[in-house]
Amino acid sequence: MIAPTRLFDLLEFQQEKFNLNKMLSGKVNGNWVSYSTTQAIEMSNALSAGLLSLGITGNDFTVENADKVAIISNNRPEWVFTDMACQQIGAVLTPIYPTTSNNEIEFIFNDAEVKVCFVSNKDLYEKIKSLQPNIPTLQYIFSFNEIEGIPNWKTLLEAATDEQLKNVEFIKQRIDPSSVATIIYTSGTTGFPKGVMLSHRNILSNALLSIKSFPFEDANGGKVLSFLPLNHIFERMVSYIYIHNGYSIWYAESMETIADNLKEVKPNGFTTVPRLLEKVYESIVNKGHALTGIKKQLFFWALKLGLQYDNINRGSWWYRLQLAIANKLVFSKWREGLGGNIEFIISGGAACQERLLRIFNSARIPVFEGYGPTENSPVISVNCNIPGGTKYGTVGLPILGQEVKLAEDGEILVKGPSVMVGYYKRPDLTAEVVKEGWLLTGDIGCWVDDRFLKITDRKKELFKTSGGKYVAPQPIENKFKENRYIEQIMVVGAGEKFVSALIVPSFVNLKAYLEEQGETYTSNEAAINNPKVKALIDGVVDGFNAKINHVEQVKRYQLLPKEWSIDGGEMTPKLSLKRKVIMEKYKDYLDKIYTGADKV
Repeated sequence: MIAPTRLFDLLEFQQEKFNLNKMLSGKVNGNWVSYSTTQAIEMSNALSAGLLSLGITGNDFTVENADKVAIISNNRPEWVFTDMACQQIGAVLTPIYPTTSNNEIEFIFNDAEVKVCFVSNKDLYEKIKSLQPNIPTLQYIFSFNEIEGIPNWKTLLEAATDEQLKNVEFIKQRIDPSSVATIIYTSGTTGFPKGVMLSHRNILSNALLSIKSFPFEDANGGKVLSFLPLNHIFERMVSYIYIHNGYSIWYAESMETIADNLKEVKPNGFTTVPRLLEKVYESIVNKGHALTGIKKQLFFWALKLGLQYDNINRGSWWYRLQLAIANKLVFSKWREGLGGNIEFIISGGAACQERLLRIFNSARIPVFEGYGPTENSPVISVNCNIPGGTKYGTVGLPILGQEVKLAEDGEILVKGPSVMVGYYKRPDLTAEVVKEGWLLTGDIGCWVDDRFLKITDRKKELFKTSGGKYVAPQPIENKFKENRYIEQIMVVGAGEKFVSALIVPSFVNLKAYLEEQGETYTSNEAAINNPKVKALIDGVVDGFNAKINHVEQVKRYQLLPKEWSIDGGEMTPKLSLKRKVIMEKYKDYLDKIYTGADKV
């Protein structure tokens, strides 16, 4: 068996080693539709041939001259077919989030000179069609869904001739591992996105080294549920791991149906971001609060035990006995809610609250936190599924084949085969972040026990108060979010005399609290102006302030009536705060906070 050297080699690798009957599965009109490994290869080859019939090629296989193909779609088998089809002919896939704004889409399409775009539905088709006059290079738009009057992607499969299929095989042999496989435009938190160029070698090395480091065992048909956007390199790279190790990939219908899909598919694992884990935890705790009598007491007894869990120090025999009972009576229901077969959950994209790691792992729902930027394809480190390979509060051990060091200011630097080719058309920006082979991540970190990497903040998010003191907002925000009444928070104070915060409370929990107080809940706006809510949040803030440095204490805050979201523009697609956008959008609130500052 020949080891894969290009990403599309993974298809034949899987066929030779596993040849799954259900490699990829997605829902069509409410029913699961599956594709075998052989069918996936046939579909990818036919789509490659169909693209060739349109004149889409890799030309001389340089990123400058290769044709660019965009995809704007939910996760589905067709996403993978398109990915592989482009790779096999040297075209460069440019994935874009469905929630990306019109201005950003127009910028990306023109920057990449996109010629073909695949979309998932009518709304997205009409969105791209309306922008087409402003994108001179865009020639074709195809829909994955069958919609009357709209070109369907299957017409390309039908256009494939035997001669073109032979040509696909000829071109595949000429693709070099160093060729750029994809350009991923990072949305970032400010300004227009940058196109990260990743080669076959970049991504494949990251996948194979992650397999060895974690380690991932051969699944031979074990199931995973995929719901994080494939547009992001995290889910995409892990998908290549799934293909390599014989996992059957099932695509969730949407973010809203994840709970139902977990029960249907009963997967062995999935990847997630901390925000979704927080939502799962909050939902479970809210159900616990709704219990009465002995059931409620039992629930919170188990929860308290879970929050004390430490994977390194397992505690006394008495603690372990109690935890075993809690697992039997309470946590077993949590596992059933996730399908009952979870062997791993890998969290990335942002810092995960330590309490979530403790409680889920105590409940025998293994959650492993990892870390890495798009520019590193992406994984730098991960808490590993080996004895002594995990430490809560860190992002784990650097994966094999990577050199990691800290600069004088604590910035994390990485060197290895997965460091990007560079930013598309921006050698100036590339030179700023890649120096002598070292990628400057922009993250500040430290070593724990001389082995585990810990992220303390984003370099650009550190701010200095007018008193000259530096403040790292993320650790403060993560602490505050441990409280059930705090849904979202952004800590601010650059150039000001003191630190303050914009807080979005948990309106579900506020409603329950007010009802307990005999109050009628009418609206979010009324709730945040209720004196009892103000007193409640005052207590939360005072409680956390007592545990942190004086300079980091939140002196004032403003409650906001609406949750931040991707659609609202305040969150990136991986659910990180767009700090600049929030600062501008809520400028009036911030002005109110700092009015009369001398009185603080």
